[in-house]
Amino acid sequence: MNLVVQGEDVDSVALKSLAKLTAARAIEQITPQAFRLVAAQAADGIAEHCNAAAMDWAWVEDGRRLADFGLFVTDMDSTLINIECIDEIADMQGLKTEVAAITEAAMRGEIDFRESLTRRVALLAGLPEQALESVYAQRLQLNPGAERLLKGLRRAGVRTVLVSGGFTYFTSRLQERLGFDHAYANVLEVENGRLTGRVVGDIVDGAAKAAHLLRLRDELGLSPAQVIAAGDGANDIPMLSAAGFGVAYRAKPVLRKVACCCLDHVGLDGILNLFG
Repeated sequence: MNLVVQGEDVDSVALKSLAKLTAARAIEQITPQAFRLVAAQAADGIAEHCNAAAMDWAWVEDGRRLADFGLFVTDMDSTLINIECIDEIADMQGLKTEVAAITEAAMRGEIDFRESLTRRVALLAGLPEQALESVYAQRLQLNPGAERLLKGLRRAGVRTVLVSGGFTYFTSRLQERLGFDHAYANVLEVENGRLTGRVVGDIVDGAAKAAHLLRLRDELGLSPAQVIAAGDGANDIPMLSAAGFGVAYRAKPVLRKVACCCLDHVGLDGILNLFG
């Protein structure tokens, strides 16, 4: 097993100390920001050492490459993009503090997602649909490394899926912008140009995210080991648990516990470095 470590500015002394701690056979450079500790051994203090040096780390099987995977599934809000869209929509109503508190509780797993979504969407009733465009154009940004990650996945022949407890207004635009093969999210009901405070159809929650992953995995004839999933909150636990390799991006503690890798210091393109 190899230990892949990466950071914005990897300190050579810290890297060599980690290699010694894990009795690694060699240090291989993957990129200027990523290194592979060959044949590293598990040891106490790895997490603490990496955290102190601002390095992300993950165990990766020797010889594992991106082309070995066939499916990548990612969450949208606070994973692919920098915001929680519903919080920013609520800000147009002067209700961001109230809605964000519900969002945060749901992300930590303290409130059932379906209940939290229903409560939050109800608070948006009467808001002009134009507010969604304002959020997309003025507040939504891709998280670092998102575009490079999607390009790298496409080059490797990996199918890509955007699945979100957020809204199709945003996922459809991001699907077109980044070239996702599939996108699934909730549909906000609009009447006479205003949000009704309701969602149309079945709610996309954690179970639905995992169901989309499993269905597409089976359609493609892939094994669980050939699937990567990325997310940041409690609603992503079923999805990451169903994937062979789960990535927690700037994630809540409840998701970090089930992830194979936590990216706290590098961008989303750090996923490419794991299998470089």
